Amino acid sequence: MRWLKTATWIFALLLISAGVAWFVWPRPVPVDLASVTLGPMEVTVDDEARTSLRHVYTVSAPVTGKLLRISSPSGSHEDTSLHVGDQVIAGETVVAVLQPMQPGLLDIRSREELQAVSAATEAAVTLAEAEVRRIEALLAFSRDELERAQSLAATNAIPSKALEAAQTEAAVNEAALESARAQLQVRQSEQAAARARLMEPGDDDASADPACCIRLTAPATGVVLRILQQSEGVLAAGAPILEIGDPRDLEIVADLLSTDAVQIGPGAAVRIDEWGGPPLSGRVTRIEPDGFAKVSALGIEELRVRTLIDLVDPPEKWSALGNDFRVTVHVALWSADRTLTVPVAALFRKGDDWAVFALRDGRAQATLVQIGHRNERSAEVLSGLAEGDVVVLHPSDRIIDGTAIAQRQVQ
Repeated sequence: MRWLKTATWIFALLLISAGVAWFVWPRPVPVDLASVTLGPMEVTVDDEARTSLRHVYTVSAPVTGKLLRISSPSGSHEDTSLHVGDQVIAGETVVAVLQPMQPGLLDIRSREELQAVSAATEAAVTLAEAEVRRIEALLAFSRDELERAQSLAATNAIPSKALEAAQTEAAVNEAALESARAQLQVRQSEQAAARARLMEPGDDDASADPACCIRLTAPATGVVLRILQQSEGVLAAGAPILEIGDPRDLEIVADLLSTDAVQIGPGAAVRIDEWGGPPLSGRVTRIEPDGFAKVSALGIEELRVRTLIDLVDPPEKWSALGNDFRVTVHVALWSADRTLTVPVAALFRKGDDWAVFALRDGRAQATLVQIGHRNERSAEVLSGLAEGDVVVLHPSDRIIDGTAIAQRQVQ
């Protein structure tokens, strides 16, 4: 039985040794792996942008006046009942109606002064009317004298000089009558002006006469983009009322970093996405020569350049887009239909060179690579790797040359 105890102890020691060996034996480090592939690749400048209408027309008040409410209830000023998004036709659709302004309120002193002026003009009119009547009487008398002189001159009863004097007197009185009547019209106009200056709000309802109003029509065919003055009120000449634009005349404005803008040019292809619909195609039309400073969301001042982009796809594909909508643009700098690429997440620096950890017989092997073009997801491989090679993504400090690795199991 002694040999049985010895065998039992030996077996127990072997089990313990195997357990210790199992615990201390190096295990493969779990990693994420990716393959080197051959396929299309492009390098782009990516940034947020916004849509913008090329031509926006602002309807302004041509003269100072009272603007009627634009978004009127049904049955009230129906010819100016407009809302944002309504269609308008150039030269036909009435977009605003202006009425003459009501006179202002008078203070006590101004009223007393104007009433005195009005009384003076009434007296002047009375005086002018009396003068007209006086001259009319003189003219009637001179005409009677002229008729008698003509009758006597026909029988040579008076000299010809007396006839000429009667004729002159009648002509002078006729001219005086015309002058007096003109003077009366002047005084009557002064009286009307004095009475008009005494008018106050409500004395004359100008809106009752439709001919007194100015109706503004749409300057272009499109839709109402914005109503700047919706309620009824008095506007000064030149005050903006509303904006009109054609939603089909849309472009994209991107404020690119100046270091990116110098790498692109007019005609560069653009991919547009993240606007709520399928990706769209565009084309760079203009890069403005004047940059400007802009503070980023992180508080960093950046120099940017305004870049204009045309939509290449037909309007039916992006009809849901409007003015000042947010989009993301990807401006192409370089592209290839077939090139060897490796994920950027696999690259790390080894001295002055780029390197990756390639999977070789279950172990990580540090491999120097030469890369060309690079974007946010992948890099062009010029040498060091071949199609189908497997590399480690996001290598940690646990991985060195020769470390056993294995594909991480995703639960």
